[in-house]
Amino acid sequence: MNVRENKLSCEQAKQMDMVDYLCSLGYTADRIRKDDHWYRSPLRKERTASFKVNRKKNLWYDHGTGQGGTLIDFGILYYNCSVNELLDRLNGHLSFHPQNQGLPASEPEESAILIHSEKAISSLSLLRYLKQRRIAESVAKKYCREVHFSGNRKMYTAISFKNGHGGFELRNPWYKGCVAPKAVTIINNGSQELAVFEGFFDFLSHQTIHKGQPSSHLNFLILNSTSFFEKSRTLMEQHERIYLFLDRDKTGQNCTRSALTWSQCYRDESGLYAGYKDLNEWMQNIGKSQKTGLRKFQ
Repeated sequence: MNVRENKLSCEQAKQMDMVDYLCSLGYTADRIRKDDHWYRSPLRKERTASFKVNRKKNLWYDHGTGQGGTLIDFGILYYNCSVNELLDRLNGHLSFHPQNQGLPASEPEESAILIHSEKAISSLSLLRYLKQRRIAESVAKKYCREVHFSGNRKMYTAISFKNGHGGFELRNPWYKGCVAPKAVTIINNGSQELAVFEGFFDFLSHQTIHKGQPSSHLNFLILNSTSFFEKSRTLMEQHERIYLFLDRDKTGQNCTRSALTWSQCYRDESGLYAGYKDLNEWMQNIGKSQKTGLRKFQ
């Protein structure tokens, strides 16, 4: 399956839930009043929350600047990019879920995401999803769980990946979201070398490529959002070598370029999947037959 064939449209992007999208970037609301979610603005520094998202209308408004609009308007300002660049970034990175399939944008405060149970991954739809993304079932079961959660008085099933503060990243074929608090995930094997990934599917891809081989000679940092990259600098630089497997989009490459100026300990490994957005997209297309680029980590 070539994941690059399904180009996201502006209308689809506008239907993505703004609250879920902000969560994926590492932002959680300071307070919620019915449909209004109030944040400290992601577009500027402030101490009190004046950035409002009305979840029913799926629109935002920054009271500090007088700007507002749809997710498209926000993304252009946040990434300082064009509409096409934003759509390329969103495509395959934040799953489109129409309101009758995912969590509706009109989800009220009392219907916030609630995890009801978790277990080993066994759902056929989730196992098919993993297969589509070429993630080994044994790898997914080692690092992830199947959770059943509610939102808008309905039940859903997703793959969950836990972060270091007790929150979760949630994925299924139609939905990409999170359960606060948003934070990084650290897997410490006592190594002096660290591999850094933007999202957990890239980490699972790396582990799938090396399935059956020991990985204890590496520590792993999964950011779960690039907003944590600079904040993780002290942690990263406790290691002698830092291998960066960040996305080959504008934000990921900016993070990589910044890190290369910080220290000679950093290594840019994104050349392995040049021409693709990230490690998982590369693996879905050609990575299964071109593993030699990762031999240094075996």
